Amino acid sequence: MAWEDEQKWEQNWWGNYINSYGEQTKQREYAPLMGLEELRDARYYFYYDLEGASVLDIGCGPVSLLLKCINFRRAVAIDPTELPVYVKERYKAAGIDYYQIKGEDSYEELEQPSFDEVWIYNVLQHVDDPEKICANARKMGKIIRVFEWLEIGVAPGHPHNLLEHKMNEWLGGEGKVAPHTRGKKYYGIFVGDNYRREE
Repeated sequence: MAWEDEQKWEQNWWGNYINSYGEQTKQREYAPLMGLEELRDARYYFYYDLEGASVLDIGCGPVSLLLKCINFRRAVAIDPTELPVYVKERYKAAGIDYYQIKGEDSYEELEQPSFDEVWIYNVLQHVDDPEKICANARKMGKIIRVFEWLEIGVAPGHPHNLLEHKMNEWLGGEGKVAPHTRGKKYYGIFVGDNYRREE
């Protein structure tokens, strides 16, 4: 299946984008493994305090984790899918800059050479070239927060079967791995090339 067809499959999977409860529930599993501390109060119920960080979310889909965050300096969400207008307006209302671009592409239109953090979660199975996206993340971020599923096989909308040794190679570090009913969980915080340049 060509990448464009994979994207159509993914878009059809989301349907009208209105009921995203399942995906947002999974995010609460991803976030702590990515090193994000869940906070609670009466206003937000649960949220993540970014403490002034700039963050790039690669492959955000319609329900970026950034929508559950406060106190970011700049929040940017990118995804190749054509999202409905009301989803884009939600990002705008939350102060998140949304761009419809592939994770493999140049990020020049973001008009920012680097970010404090780059987030990749539940996305690399769906993309055209996961190695290129990891290279872009390492170039753009001081740190990269990651959660991905390993060894769940190839299927429509999921053209890549991710493997631990490849993920470690692409991210330039060693992720943690844990068993799961879906296969294996791969997660961690990785040092980006920008951080190394500042040392």
